[in-house]
Amino acid sequence: MKVTVCIGSSCHLKGSRKIVEVLQELIRSNNLDDKVELGGTFCIGKCQQGVCVTIGEEVFSVSPETVKEFFEENILARVK
Repeated sequence: MKVTVCIGSSCHLKGSRKIVEVLQELIRSNNLDDKVELGGTFCIGKCQQGVCVTIGEEVFSVSPETVKEFFEENILARVK
């Protein structure tokens, strides 16, 4: 599974760095390094939605406060 976090200017200001850090830790602590590829990209074009995170073609709006819930519902649930 490829998960991409927008690290463009707007998303950076909304906490994309923290989201990347939390996702890295959650992937590691759940032993998913071989199942989840985490990457970064510049502007996805949906800046008004918050930090954009994609899984395949799906785009999600994530914040530092919702990243753990996002991980459990959209990453962990799909790979376990």
